[in-house]
Amino acid sequence: MIKARKTTAARVPFEADEQKALFEWAEWAKGKYPALALLYHIPNGGSRNPIEATNLKAQGVRPGVPDICLPVPNAFHTALYIELKRRKGGRVSDEQRGWIAALNRVGNLAVVCKGWEEARDVILEYLRQ
Repeated sequence: MIKARKTTAARVPFEADEQKALFEWAEWAKGKYPALALLYHIPNGGSRNPIEATNLKAQGVRPGVPDICLPVPNAFHTALYIELKRRKGGRVSDEQRGWIAALNRVGNLAVVCKGWEEARDVILEYLRQ
């Protein structure tokens, strides 16, 4: 008799994997949506040695700044900012909440997205407005 193997739950992609997938989609879709050529990542996170962290802080790196920016205005906002999280897990920090609120107050659209597909859908809706 052959025993069935236990299957493990599908791995939830890491935030970096989600972000790579989003930028792969953006590269593919920029023929239809040329504004996607301006989409960029803000490299504020990650672990750094103390000297590098001090230097970057002195150069203007701020905790909580969203991961992704599309600096293109639409009918309602001046730019789009996305804090990208894993589909499951990942929490929004107090600093991130503060930045999102502040960016929204000054005319941007700043949101948290769970997974690259949600981020893609937000970007497409933003560009259609």
